[in-house]
Amino acid sequence: MEDYIVSARKYRPSTFKSVVGQKALTTTLKNAIQSGKLAHAYLFCGPRGVGKTSCARIFAKTINCLNLTPEGEACNECESCRSFNEQRSLNIHELDAASNNSVDDIRSLTEQVRIPPQLGKYKVYIIDEVHMLSTAAFNAFLKTLEEPPHHAIFILATTEKQKILPTILSRCQTYDFIRITIEDMVEHLQYVASCEHISAEPEALNIIAQKADGGMRDALSIFDQVASFTAGNISYKAVIDNLNVLDYEYYFRITDAILGGDVRACMLILREILEKGFDGQNIITGLAAHFRDLLVCRDEATLVLFEVGASIRERYKETAKKCADKLLFRAIELANQCDLNYRNSRNKRLLLELTLIQLCQLTASPAEEDDKKKS
Repeated sequence: MEDYIVSARKYRPSTFKSVVGQKALTTTLKNAIQSGKLAHAYLFCGPRGVGKTSCARIFAKTINCLNLTPEGEACNECESCRSFNEQRSLNIHELDAASNNSVDDIRSLTEQVRIPPQLGKYKVYIIDEVHMLSTAAFNAFLKTLEEPPHHAIFILATTEKQKILPTILSRCQTYDFIRITIEDMVEHLQYVASCEHISAEPEALNIIAQKADGGMRDALSIFDQVASFTAGNISYKAVIDNLNVLDYEYYFRITDAILGGDVRACMLILREILEKGFDGQNIITGLAAHFRDLLVCRDEATLVLFEVGASIRERYKETAKKCADKLLFRAIELANQCDLNYRNSRNKRLLLELTLIQLCQLTASPAEEDDKKKS
């Protein structure tokens, strides 16, 4: 039986071209390598799972490659590239600052910096989660970071840039990694699914991408989980069941009830959802996002902001035609207010029901409003 490798590791980028969602950043790094204008220290910062450490490793491999391709990528054939791919390269050193954050750990690192590389031009030192270093360790690192030997390059990676000392920041070229878009994640998940011979519905992959919240590693981990659950046949229904995501159908039913001013139908749908085990706050945040999606679907110019799967796009556009902008503005405001008050509410279900009642009243005519005031 073959050893199983999770998708996040198996499909980890090995070239700048294969990095998902960071094109501007990888282009800048490639141009710097091709022009020979390399800094001695870089800071890679951004959310988790967006490719910071992967880019650091690719950068380390590429600057030591003996035969760069015309596109500025590593050749993967020279001795330096082969040793890197086989994880036996002596030119790359990784330090996890979360567990090695003392002055002694940094001193040990700075002593190694003096030794020149045996093969290739540079030694690259990647310090992951660098914000976890103690203040004393940062101070011990300052002089080496400012004036390292010509063969040493430091790449610091962090998810919390604001915790790093200004004296460290001023010595580094800073690269801000962005959250990966849903479109890019879905495209990469489709590629992984085809490689693994897994059938996957586009709408199912879209839900996985939304759940991952901009992190490719999280998306691949969820993909593996759902693939195991469905035995290699990933469907929209299976994904929402496995990830405990509320089906869009419920939001459309609530919207139809609101447009019809049917309070009782809204309360019955809410009961149905709660009985399925969904948390009330997730329901109301999902409803607010649903109203927002309806709003952006009302104009072709704002459709680029619509991140729900293409298969359900037409239904959103049809429902959006029935909703006035003013109604959607007010609906988003009411749902958001409910979300803010939810944590402190003593009767959370009543708060949800009251919000739905207020939403149903948005479609009441002025005459009906006057009748209610008179009575």
